[in-house]
Amino acid sequence: MSDIALLEVADRVAVVTLNRPEARNALSADLRSALPELVARADADPEVAVVVLTGADPAFCAGLDLKELGRNGGPLQTDGAVMPAEADRAFSGSRASMLPTDKPVIGAVNGVAVTGGLELALHCDFLVASERARFADTHASVGVQPAWGMTVLLPQAVGIRRAKEMSMTGNFVDAATALEWGLVNHVVAHDELLPFARSLAVDIASSDAGTLGTLLASYNEGSRGTVTEAWQVEGRAFRTWQRESMNPAEIERRRLGVIERGRSQV
Repeated sequence: MSDIALLEVADRVAVVTLNRPEARNALSADLRSALPELVARADADPEVAVVVLTGADPAFCAGLDLKELGRNGGPLQTDGAVMPAEADRAFSGSRASMLPTDKPVIGAVNGVAVTGGLELALHCDFLVASERARFADTHASVGVQPAWGMTVLLPQAVGIRRAKEMSMTGNFVDAATALEWGLVNHVVAHDELLPFARSLAVDIASSDAGTLGTLLASYNEGSRGTVTEAWQVEGRAFRTWQRESMNPAEIERRRLGVIERGRSQV
């Protein structure tokens, strides 16, 4: 595996880092190939419970590599059948095209997340941002139609009117505004970004693995349908757990642990 993307595992947390800092981690063909491979490796590792995705400073991801695009159309050329396959997977109702994992993914946004880079961030389950983070959708500005879920995932995050404003103007949104709009969950000092994201990941990793996986799957499936369908998804998941996995003794053990953790966090 090339060092164009890096994988580090510790304390049941895998940190995947986009590593083209000289190109602001733009998604070249090589990086688009390396990233899913590393994420899939983390997904297959039984020692990994959570994935943290970040970029090598100074950027999170500047989006599709426009130098490749400008030379020959790159992955957007239909005769190469590269982008159509990626687009089909992106619109299959999952994040499998970019982040092929059933495990939780925290995006640690350390700098700009632009266009395809913003879409990549939106494929994470939630985002933590450095104070240096900036977000923009410049698809319309450069004349490229989105294909990785921008018009689906951005409105889910910030609402349809704010999403339209971001996409139609191409204007950048700073970290504080992103927090106000609900695009990110937390904004922290730049040097604290990875430690903070890791701490959240460790909290997640302490959960029961089976319950966590089913809960995440229920959120993801429910978000793709109507409210009525989402209720049905949760009901099915509960009945399966009740029938196959409920363990009163384990619940009691975990309950006591939750009490102790709560006391430490108050």
